[in-house]
Amino acid sequence: MGITKTDLFTENQNEVAMLAKAIAHPARVAIIEYLLKVNACICNDIVNELPLAQPTISQHLKELKNAGIIKGNIEGNAICYCINEPVFSKIQGLFGAVLPTNNKCC
Repeated sequence: MGITKTDLFTENQNEVAMLAKAIAHPARVAIIEYLLKVNACICNDIVNELPLAQPTISQHLKELKNAGIIKGNIEGNAICYCINEPVFSKIQGLFGAVLPTNNKCC
């Protein structure tokens, strides 16, 4: 097989891009904000909080979970979702490194 485009970039650059892609939707940002606010919840709580259908929220939860940003544990017939603290801390650090706040422009 040939080289993929991602092989041309550093591991850190690919990781930042993957995490950015995972949170690059307002619904996912809203889900993360909600999970940070309540510290844990089940999918139905999120459905009641956001103006989206349950299947849509489930798809967004799946994307966040695949990226490792959230964790989901099965509790009975529901799934309890929460922020994956180490990955979320990494996101804060990665975006802080990519987007410096002390840069003066114009």
